[in-house]
Amino acid sequence: MATGRRPARATLLSVNVGKPKDVPWHGRMVHTAAWKTPVRGPRRVRRLNVEGDGQGDLAGHGGEMRAVLVYQSQSYAYWREQLGRDDLTFGIFGENFTVDGLPDDEVCIGDRYRIGDAEFEVSQPRVTCYRVGMRLGEPAMAALLVAHHRPGFYLRVITEGSVRAGDDIVLTRRGPQELSVADTDALLYLPDRDPEHLRRALNIPALSPGWQQSFRELAAAAPTAPRPGRQDARPGVRPSAAPNTPPSRDEPARTGFRPMRVARITHETATVSSIHLTATHGSPVPVPEGRPGQYLSLRLTTGDGAPAVRSYSLSATPTADTYRVSVKHEPHGQVSGYLHATLRQGDLVDIAGPHGTFVLRDGSGPVVLASAGIGVTPVLAMLHRLAADRDPRPLWWIHTAHDRAHHAFAAESHDLLARLPDAHEHLFYTAGTGPRPDPPPHVTEGRPTARTLAALGIPADADAYLCGPTAFMDTLGDCLRDQGLRPERIHTEQFGSLPALTPGIGPAAVVRPHQPPGPPGPGPRVTFARSGITTAWSPAYPSLLDLAEACDIPTRWSCRTGVCHTCVTPLVAGEITYATEPLDPPEPGTTLVCCGRPATEVVLDL
Repeated sequence: MATGRRPARATLLSVNVGKPKDVPWHGRMVHTAAWKTPVRGPRRVRRLNVEGDGQGDLAGHGGEMRAVLVYQSQSYAYWREQLGRDDLTFGIFGENFTVDGLPDDEVCIGDRYRIGDAEFEVSQPRVTCYRVGMRLGEPAMAALLVAHHRPGFYLRVITEGSVRAGDDIVLTRRGPQELSVADTDALLYLPDRDPEHLRRALNIPALSPGWQQSFRELAAAAPTAPRPGRQDARPGVRPSAAPNTPPSRDEPARTGFRPMRVARITHETATVSSIHLTATHGSPVPVPEGRPGQYLSLRLTTGDGAPAVRSYSLSATPTADTYRVSVKHEPHGQVSGYLHATLRQGDLVDIAGPHGTFVLRDGSGPVVLASAGIGVTPVLAMLHRLAADRDPRPLWWIHTAHDRAHHAFAAESHDLLARLPDAHEHLFYTAGTGPRPDPPPHVTEGRPTARTLAALGIPADADAYLCGPTAFMDTLGDCLRDQGLRPERIHTEQFGSLPALTPGIGPAAVVRPHQPPGPPGPGPRVTFARSGITTAWSPAYPSLLDLAEACDIPTRWSCRTGVCHTCVTPLVAGEITYATEPLDPPEPGTTLVCCGRPATEVVLDL
């Protein structure tokens, strides 16, 4: 904890710079400026960086709040002893300024320092990043920096000027809350957060916006304090398994499969069927209560005898012992084809769930439920709940379909909307309205556009729930933001694999997920439910993340050491063990794939 005393004399020992370059790593190319070397003489420091320096991943490093990275010679001495290394030269930790003094447990966020004729302000701790481990040849280094409370910190440039090795570092102003860099770092990345530290962090204007947002989300989630619900690739934003954020610690994890019986199958359109599932008589495992918008994972043995797992959203309000999911028959879809052609009333199906947090929030403000195609299913379940409650909130129902014949649940949703006191129905048929000469006023030919959406009069304080193809959600989300909706009020659910988040990795051709190369491993089966891949585990892979990458499954990660939680993934079934225990364990029902390995057969929502 910061002591509040004025720090002892500090000195700038080395100025280090480096330009971005491509570095081979694990068969890929990483664009990084982590390779920095000392320079002689004065260097001009400008608003965004030191003269001659650069950042390879501007989403995660650099910018006004992260213009200069600082690391201490005392930490160099510490790591030389801890790692048994004698080759740690200045700049190897990726820092711009190597300093004598300014320890992380004394320097505070918001402190200002004069070096040479430039002035700086401490803006945030260093962000956990795999590239520091890559630079040192120590893969666990990102986790070690956090666990040993020696992260280093970033400076914002208040006054541009020249600096050089040997300059004194003079404190000109103490941070307003006197919250140290080490305490700030622990508050984000380690368990057992101090509520007083969180309160103080929220009152530091100098703290970078990304870290401020993370702490606001932590404060809003108290007392259970689940992880913030998004990852925007900006340092300081504590990520989660977006969009399927894990449940909070007071919500029991719903992992594992249980049998349910097919009560009936309803054909909604030529390509969409609804499967009604009910609990088996005398089942020892009760059906967990689900929430509208969540999804089930179904495990089936199809024609080739191999088990396959797919996830489908609930399409109606779940009851105490029944669920409804609705499935579109995709061309060449192994599981959807089986469900449409082979599954019969009375059959048993193994299900896991419900899972997911794409659920309707409580509140009294306006609501937008927007979907395209089969993306209607989770928002239809939300509509069922609103209609059952005769919810008084203003509601905008927006749906895009090819035409009336392909519009699943048209009559059902229309009847549900009629039960609400303030509902607005708007349908878009991309192929036109057909021979009908006078379509209803709520039906528009073509896709929704910025102009047509603006005409709907959606209030800026609405909460919007979007589900459909990525392009649909991106376009609609942009339009809603342009109309004044705040980003945190726009909630999305995506079918299929989530977009990859691999900071610094160069672009590569998109490859359809596939079995890993080489012969099957001897270990338990691992299923990536969103990607439709089941394969046997091989101990040749350091982690589940490495196996997913070998299958070209889109992945999300940053530190690769179990610190940042970017890779947190819902665990549908099975048990995980960790090669290295994460500093802060993930929520029940989730796992960190970057350091996890299967202890039993597992199913991951990835």
